[in-house]
Amino acid sequence: MLRKDRWRLILMIAVIAVSAFVVLRGSINLGLDLRGGAHIVLQATGTADAPVTPDSLDRLRTVLEKRVNQYGLTEPTLQKQGVDRMIVDLPGVEDPQAALRLIGKTALLEFRRVARELYNAGALPPQAQRKNYDSDEEYKAAVERWNAYKEQQEKNKAEAAEQLKNFKGEDGQIAATDDNGSIFLLDKVLLTGNELSNARQDHDQLGRPAVSIEFNSEGAKLFDQATAATVGQRLAMVLDGSVISAPNVNERISGGRAIITGHFTPEESRNLAIMLRAGALPVNVSILENRSVGPSLGADSIKAGMYAGLVGLAAVFLFMIVYYRLWGITADLSLCSTMLVLFALLMAFSATLTLPGIAGIILTIGMAVDSNILIFERIKEETAAGKTPNAALTSGFGNALTAILDSNITTVIAAAVLYYFGSGPLRGFAMTLTLGIIASLFSALVVNRVLLQFMVNAGSKTFVRK
Repeated sequence: MLRKDRWRLILMIAVIAVSAFVVLRGSINLGLDLRGGAHIVLQATGTADAPVTPDSLDRLRTVLEKRVNQYGLTEPTLQKQGVDRMIVDLPGVEDPQAALRLIGKTALLEFRRVARELYNAGALPPQAQRKNYDSDEEYKAAVERWNAYKEQQEKNKAEAAEQLKNFKGEDGQIAATDDNGSIFLLDKVLLTGNELSNARQDHDQLGRPAVSIEFNSEGAKLFDQATAATVGQRLAMVLDGSVISAPNVNERISGGRAIITGHFTPEESRNLAIMLRAGALPVNVSILENRSVGPSLGADSIKAGMYAGLVGLAAVFLFMIVYYRLWGITADLSLCSTMLVLFALLMAFSATLTLPGIAGIILTIGMAVDSNILIFERIKEETAAGKTPNAALTSGFGNALTAILDSNITTVIAAAVLYYFGSGPLRGFAMTLTLGIIASLFSALVVNRVLLQFMVNAGSKTFVRK
């Protein structure tokens, strides 16, 4: 065996071994049409300060991509529709409402001084229980005090609501509420989340979920000034017009770091950190459509795709053996290696398999044997010209190489155009087709060459079809 033949054998064994390891240890990401998930259509709505433009829609897509990627979703797809809509496909989402809360919030963080608390929605004390009192008179008095306190709270809330009806903000003032229902009068914005450099999930001193934030150099300066101006007062952190925390400022805070506390669950603190890192949406959005794709549809699609692939594979196997006999067996083995390498590449590149991607795999089956057929016919021509088996093998591969590369390169160019200009399933098809071509070229030029060389070295009498 020549040195170059040994290198082909070593390369074949190495690639197949690595591919088998990847396939056995890995898994393929399934797209929305196969795995199920959420299909969401967002409507962008502009304001005088932030109109909907092609640039704002591009920035909206960028912010949404950052959010869903940090959320850990597998291969989400975002694409513009028309001049003011965005389509978001989230494969494998088990809680569509959580995804909506993540991508639908503007996430505009503002820091404002609390000018006045119009209403404090403190929790009502526990109601009186008879067993805690020595007499009925004491119990009755406690119940009356509790009822009076409740009525006063309801009166205060009604008065605050009435003030809000007639509220006219001056010098950037706004009225905002928190999750408990407390109502605050807030002064103008001191700084915003645009000055953040990082945000991460954290815990406060009591172990409750919180969010730690860090400002950039400009933000650190503004935050230092804001806390210096509000020492002894309350500084509200406002997210999308709602107060999430309004702590007292005991001292000036330098260094550009702070912690946001509130009534967060771990999931809420994680999502808030994601939204703050990704930035605020450049325009407001509303949900036009929220449709869940069930996994049953994906299971049916996978079953149908596998059936079509197996039928196609069996038909190709049978044709190659009937027409090329022993050569057909080498082509079939080469095709098996093509499928193995293709699935390994899909897993290695974390590609998402969609229903059009399955079509790309089936198309790869036909294209893989096409290269082998070109090689076989060239070898037959060289043998008919009187060349020895070794010379015919070498010349056959050399003469077929140009045609094989031309056809596959043009297909890759078409797939690249589909991937660049397409989106979603079209990209899945283009990716699968490209990886399939790479795998088929390896199998035709390396695996098939090694197998045929073994036949020549063994002195096979069936090397050329009679």
